Amino acid sequence: QVQLIESGGGLVQAGGSLRLSCANSGRTFGNYAVGWFRQAPGKEREFVAAISRSGRSTSYADSVKGRFTISRDNAVNTVDLQMNSLNPEDTAVYYCAARSSTSYSVTSRGYDYWGQGTQVTVSS
Repeated sequence: QVQLIESGGGLVQAGGSLRLSCANSGRTFGNYAVGWFRQAPGKEREFVAAISRSGRSTSYADSVKGRFTISRDNAVNTVDLQMNSLNPEDTAVYYCAARSSTSYSVTSRGYDYWGQGTQVTVSS
């Protein structure tokens, strides 16, 4: 089974950086494409970034392009999201999601497994 665990969230000042990590405590992560989503209070869950099973293909929401970088290390079963130049609008609960496919999806409905989420708060 797939059990996703996010870590790395916290409180950071505007302009700062955080690195989120998603680990699969079950089977190897190398069989899954992975996405990161976020949900701010009172808003719908939105796509942030995604990476293909091989890691050769990635996608980013326009709002984070150039600031966030998604990467994966299948040898240690983790997918990371490096977040730079954070601003208060990035404040949200960030979720890792996985799907049993070579390609990623940019919609939440495209994913079969979800983590519990990690809080990211950016102060102004």
